[in-house]
Amino acid sequence: MTKIESARQEYYEWCKAIGIESTAALNEALNAGKGIELINLCEARQERKYAALASKIYLKRQTARIVMLAGPSSSGKTSSSLRIALQCKALGLNPKVIELDNYFVNRDQTPLDANGQLDFECLGAMDVEFLNTQLNQLLAGEEIEVPTYDFKAGKRVFKGNTLKLEANDILLMEGIHALNPDLTPGVNQESIFKVYVSALNTLFINETMKNSPADKRLLRRIVRDNRTRGMSPEDSILRWPSVRRGERKNIFPYEENADVVFTSSMLYDLPLLKYYAEPLLCGIAESSPAYEKAQKLLEVLSHIVALKPAEIAAVPPTSIMREFIGGQTL
Repeated sequence: MTKIESARQEYYEWCKAIGIESTAALNEALNAGKGIELINLCEARQERKYAALASKIYLKRQTARIVMLAGPSSSGKTSSSLRIALQCKALGLNPKVIELDNYFVNRDQTPLDANGQLDFECLGAMDVEFLNTQLNQLLAGEEIEVPTYDFKAGKRVFKGNTLKLEANDILLMEGIHALNPDLTPGVNQESIFKVYVSALNTLFINETMKNSPADKRLLRRIVRDNRTRGMSPEDSILRWPSVRRGERKNIFPYEENADVVFTSSMLYDLPLLKYYAEPLLCGIAESSPAYEKAQKLLEVLSHIVALKPAEIAAVPPTSIMREFIGGQTL
């Protein structure tokens, strides 16, 4: 059994233990007014999972001082890294963060894709040699000057930001190539603790329709990007095939390299997303190239009972779902 399969099975066993093995059972619980109870239960489980993950990092703190985190789009990587950092702090560790985006090569050195466009997602867009040099310096107890990537100018700059790993410090890094060993070929792999975050799922909508993790992530992305970036649901849908191609190339081949696979799904996530996504999807015109996909998503949501506003208000401000609907305090 792969690590992904094992994580999915563990999640299924938990769903089974609490009596929600199907979408029908989920809808029944929501119609019975158990929405807030379900939210609290899901959040309690995730808190325990984050705490257990932080404990594993703590136990390996003497050798693995770098935590690398990866996952596909809208899997909840940002919230997960913040929650992991919080649980590590509770154990007396001091997480420090370096953005992998700061290690892009200058734009004039960025490789081109098959269409002659700049390919920012390929590993060649990263300055692997410089990243490895700085990571080894940190592991050796040296102080480094952390770069900042100026996306407007398309080049790396230095602003005097220094970093040194002290006794209780660990380094957190998150990015699409984080689990690819070719990102850190010059670093002792025993020094790196790898985490893979994915919105795994076990429930079926009905006998013929599966609750797709990819569709769930797309719904998360539609809701978040409309709220934070003003992006239309149509644009989110049309960009999704390109996002998926990048995942298949740069993320999925390396998921089994993870020391821990973290399931970011919540039993209440589709009922929550329905409340926000359904009206956005209904606004896509029949003439739009995104209409067919929008209708498929609406078909999935039609089998889900939406959360009520009072239930949504019960979603904690530290929840991973707040990354998408807003109101997060992490």
